[in-house]
Amino acid sequence: MTEVTNFRGESTSQDSSDRAEAAVMTLIARVGERVREARQRRGIPRRVLSEMSGVSPRYLAQLEAGEGNISIGLLQRVAIALDHRIEWLVGEDDPWNSDALRVADMYRLANADVQQMVLRALSPEPDEVLRAQRICLVGLRGAGKSTLGAMLGRALGLPFVELNHWIEEQAGMPVSEVMALYGQEGYRKLEAQAVSRVIATHESMVLAVAGGIVAEPETYNTLLSHFHTIWLRATPVEHMERVRAQGDERPMAGNPEAMEQLKSILTSREALYGKALAQLDTSGQPVETSLAQLKRLVEERGFVDAGHSRP
Repeated sequence: MTEVTNFRGESTSQDSSDRAEAAVMTLIARVGERVREARQRRGIPRRVLSEMSGVSPRYLAQLEAGEGNISIGLLQRVAIALDHRIEWLVGEDDPWNSDALRVADMYRLANADVQQMVLRALSPEPDEVLRAQRICLVGLRGAGKSTLGAMLGRALGLPFVELNHWIEEQAGMPVSEVMALYGQEGYRKLEAQAVSRVIATHESMVLAVAGGIVAEPETYNTLLSHFHTIWLRATPVEHMERVRAQGDERPMAGNPEAMEQLKSILTSREALYGKALAQLDTSGQPVETSLAQLKRLVEERGFVDAGHSRP
């Protein structure tokens, strides 16, 4: 049995090289068969598919015959023209007969409630195990997430994390600059990545997140699955007054309709915030009172072990 040296200077057997080559040829053949079947199912002549995808008829003929060495970029264009995802063409499961792929498509199209039910049904572990001793405070800006979150962390002996601080560390710039450079979509991607990092690195913690995270179904479902979520509520007037008390006049500056807009946001998000496991209304309460109520809620609901709670 001969040996060959790969690009890292490592020796590998000729048998391994032959198996790798066979796997590549199998993949190319599979892609060709699926492109041909997808085209025939849609009743598209190869010439028309060439025009739709911008891939030459010669390339398509080679591809369908299992003789192509098409680039990922060209294959993506073919997939788009056939109205399929590229993984349908390269994955081992048959896209037309695979229950797993069909369920995945149905899941993507389902609303957040249905997705959450599916996750609960398929989860290999109970919710309590997935959530560990992670507490997440959700709610509109001014509800007291940062203030009460830090105080609750100290009271329970748990680390407190502001998700936006993790996003800033990840991006290497303030959130305001992230929004200016990458827009809302870029910020939301960093937000989702930050949530995943927090889950991977903390089994016990108190997390405060931005108010708009609930409008991102996938990220919010991750929070609901991996944290004991608590919605901190307040009246619109208190939300506004607390933000201004922090020295931020932007909510009212030059915007006479700011209060109505705030009320509209609260109304539109109420059902989303309501998915949290628990709620606490902080309206008209001193911080110390709200903290005592929050700590009691956490302990009564068993969100943390008794050993973590400080007297």
